[in-house]
Amino acid sequence: MRHFLLLMILALLPSAAHAESHAVEGFALLPGWRMEDGRHMAGLEIRLAPGWKTYWRRPGEAGIPPSFDWSGSQNVAAVRIHWPVPSVIRQSGMRSVVYKDHVILPIEVTPKNPTAPAVLRLDLDMGVCKDVCVPVEAEAEVDLSPAPVRPDARIRTALADRPFTEGEVGLARAGCDVRLAPGGEARLTVQLNMPPLGAAEEIVFEPSDPELWVSEPRAHRQDGALVAVADLAAPRGRPLVLDRDALRITVLGDQGAAEIIGCD
Repeated sequence: MRHFLLLMILALLPSAAHAESHAVEGFALLPGWRMEDGRHMAGLEIRLAPGWKTYWRRPGEAGIPPSFDWSGSQNVAAVRIHWPVPSVIRQSGMRSVVYKDHVILPIEVTPKNPTAPAVLRLDLDMGVCKDVCVPVEAEAEVDLSPAPVRPDARIRTALADRPFTEGEVGLARAGCDVRLAPGGEARLTVQLNMPPLGAAEEIVFEPSDPELWVSEPRAHRQDGALVAVADLAAPRGRPLVLDRDALRITVLGDQGAAEIIGCD
């Protein structure tokens, strides 16, 4: 509902249409290459005008999450997006997780028939912001050939710009504690015994249930460990259930990022 109201407000801004037409300088699907295992690595390139930004998969309280529709594709069984490390900004006391100016999202495609050509078609809704924030709708289509070609260096660079895994930062398993509160809410505390990723570290929690509300985590260092606390709430009328094994925890620092799946 919050994002719906935000979009309605933005649509009423007199400068919104003008801003949208100048914000996005380029938008294209990159054909990429067919991999040896039959999957196909493509890419989505978004070029924004200087000073503009768009949002990561979990945009923060002030952001507009991107929405991807691949239903018009042909010979495509599954699509997975690989997300390069984003930036964190704060405006008016609210946090946003963004990409600035230019980003390539690697798109891993599983064809139904890995020996045949495929067509990847995308209908994308996203938010872009500068002095104002506006919703943008974009379409793109690309042919994915099974013929051997040289991997696209731009996509490979974006793939390399990924968060560290828990093993790469020396973390065996995250510890988490969930305590229920009156009114159906809960408090989640996560402890990560990992080295710092910079002077300022931000935490993002992503439960497997997208309807589960999670507040912005409050993070601090305690005895060498990174500790983050957030409030949880289920939709009205539903019990609060958190799948700990599927909880995705992303740590964003000025010296890198880490992604941890699951906690005990």
